[in-house]
Amino acid sequence: MSHPLAVAAIGFWHVHAGDYARNVQQHPDTTLVAVWDDDEQRGRAAADEFGVEFVADLDELLARPELDAVTVTTATDQHRDVIGRAIAAGKHVFTEKILAPTVTESEELVELARQAGVALVVSLPRLSDDYTVAIERILDEGTLGELTYSRVRLAHDGWVARWLPDRFGDPAAAIGGALTDLGCHPAYLTRLFHRAEPLSISASYGSVTGRPVEDNAVVTAEFPGGRLGVFEASVVTTPGAFTVELRGTAGSLMFGFRGERLLAKGGAFGDGWQEIPLPDRRPGPFAQWVQHIHDGTTADDNLRHAVELTRMVVAANESAASGRAVALSPVPVA
Repeated sequence: MSHPLAVAAIGFWHVHAGDYARNVQQHPDTTLVAVWDDDEQRGRAAADEFGVEFVADLDELLARPELDAVTVTTATDQHRDVIGRAIAAGKHVFTEKILAPTVTESEELVELARQAGVALVVSLPRLSDDYTVAIERILDEGTLGELTYSRVRLAHDGWVARWLPDRFGDPAAAIGGALTDLGCHPAYLTRLFHRAEPLSISASYGSVTGRPVEDNAVVTAEFPGGRLGVFEASVVTTPGAFTVELRGTAGSLMFGFRGERLLAKGGAFGDGWQEIPLPDRRPGPFAQWVQHIHDGTTADDNLRHAVELTRMVVAANESAASGRAVALSPVPVA
């Protein structure tokens, strides 16, 4: 392995591609060496922006022995192929969500990475944020009692303000719309907060802009014991919003309502809303990836979240298309 790690940016289809390229350039243990994109004009523009080489042949780039790792931000429908080729070439992979369009493909990629001994990490950044750390601590302490209801909403104005590219509305390339991309974050947070796998998923999608994919989405997940988790996504909301509402048998939590504050009420928290101090955030997914590469370890927790996220997204898309709830098979215990 190189020191620092030599990393190539694979694909600039996704809006976060530049963010991950900057992560590579800013991290002391990684260096950006090349860019590939199936759209040569887009790829060359990105290579010029970051001052690195553009390579037109992906297989030639992946075959380079001096290349250690790649970030993958291609169109979602290319993930299985591109990530699979990178793993087969022995390159460590950091990728944008979702890991792959289907659960089977996601599980295949996780197993291929395990067999190849390469670090595979999916970008699920809100698992590391300060409010998530604080909420998990409160859930562990039991001061909410039993969590009976949750609602997590993430929205922005991408298609109102016209900064979200039209390619995000291509159902073939993007696999879905607001829920499949932006909605991943409230989906995996919902699963995290309920500490369980959902039994069924019911989704309603809307298209305010008339695109062939949803720009508004509301999903309800049923968890064991009658508990409900609602997660929402929108790319037609001005101003943008990120909110968390958790209701338990002994207390409630709210985040993001009238400011980036975590508020608690009920039971041990008292009769009035009180602000909960936020701790330091955990290392983000990119830093975790680099650490896993150096340690020779597997990102088991991240990958379990990624596979189950895919399961939730696939079920939500199926539910919205069919107009019925989709039951989820029990997840085998490893």
